[in-house]
Amino acid sequence: MDNQYNFYRPEDRSMGSAGGDAPNQQKPKNKGFRKFMVVLSLAVMFGLVGGVTFQATSYVTARILGTERNEKTDSTEGTKKVSNAQLTTAKSTITSDVSEIVDNTIPSIVSITNMSIQQVQSFFGGISQQESESVGSGIIISQNDSELLIVTNNHVVEGNKTLTVTFHDEQSVEAQVKGTDSTRDLAVVAVPLKDIPEETMENIKVATLGDSDSLKVGEPAIAIGNALGYGQSVTSGIISATARSIDGFDGVYIQTDAAINPGNSGGALLNASGEVIGINSAKINNSAVEGMGFAIPISDAGEIIQALMNRETRSRVAEDERGILGIRGYDVTSESAKMYNMPIGVYISEVTEGSGAEDAGLTKGMIITKFEGSSINGMDALQEQLSYYKAGETVTLTVEIPEKNGEYSEEKVEIKLSRKS
Repeated sequence: MDNQYNFYRPEDRSMGSAGGDAPNQQKPKNKGFRKFMVVLSLAVMFGLVGGVTFQATSYVTARILGTERNEKTDSTEGTKKVSNAQLTTAKSTITSDVSEIVDNTIPSIVSITNMSIQQVQSFFGGISQQESESVGSGIIISQNDSELLIVTNNHVVEGNKTLTVTFHDEQSVEAQVKGTDSTRDLAVVAVPLKDIPEETMENIKVATLGDSDSLKVGEPAIAIGNALGYGQSVTSGIISATARSIDGFDGVYIQTDAAINPGNSGGALLNASGEVIGINSAKINNSAVEGMGFAIPISDAGEIIQALMNRETRSRVAEDERGILGIRGYDVTSESAKMYNMPIGVYISEVTEGSGAEDAGLTKGMIITKFEGSSINGMDALQEQLSYYKAGETVTLTVEIPEKNGEYSEEKVEIKLSRKS
């Protein structure tokens, strides 16, 4: 009985047709492969034909409708937009060059040297007098028929034995105090025109005063003065604050970050137009703080300066010829004035019998606030004013008289100065 099941054996592949049914099984496989190849060839042909047809169609469409050119244009334009992009920049130029302002202004700034006599206590307790030199600055503000007038700080000229003004061309001339106001730390000194060389007069300028009331925080500021006594120097910065109140000092001040050092006192604080907007005062500066300088606003000082510059120029009187008021007193400082609701000045604690003060009606408790129209802030300032007057001369004092309600009433009193006993 024949076996009806045929098994595939691998070895039959090498036996050719001797293996029975193996050749019959190979034929269908070859036939399927040929079909596969035919289908693959047709697919490739179809893809090639379709691709060519699509490209041809796209080309014709592009030629007819112009899409090819637009696409290229869009691509080009997109590139141009990127390559042509620019930042917006300002055309104006900011400069910090103040040389032109300085050139125009520095001929109106002077250096002031104060030779004074100071009392010095020795190691053994004795008192001796010693000559001392201090330096400051000043601003030429006006000229009358016989004098050149210069404004500075009171502390620059106080206690002077001699004052020397040095102009921008290094010419030095002796000067006299015209008037002082210790409360606002202002002074005016006068230089005789006849003592100034002609060439120096041709080179100096009278400063232009600005308006400190219109200052804005942040605007430029330039300080010029005889810093540390080295000669005129320039610093610049901005207005840091206006109407600044400072403990221990009367009035309000301009604050700036332009450096103001010893020797700058009495010099000019300028605006961007080269106008004087303030009178520098290194006295107010705190050495522990940097970037804070102060100046007296020129608009606030104008009235005081006008009064001082129109006073009679006086020379110091020899000490044995000086007049006295005939009082004892002590200082009413700004701190004491606030604490006790008192005016700043000299509190009269005692009146000498038979003195000019007694004859004028001065009594204990009154406070002297002005001498010949100049404000005083203590005994030193009062003695400074008296050093220009001889015994027998008559002066006018402004005094504050205490009332029962704790307030004070102002009165002007004329006093004939007494002679030292």
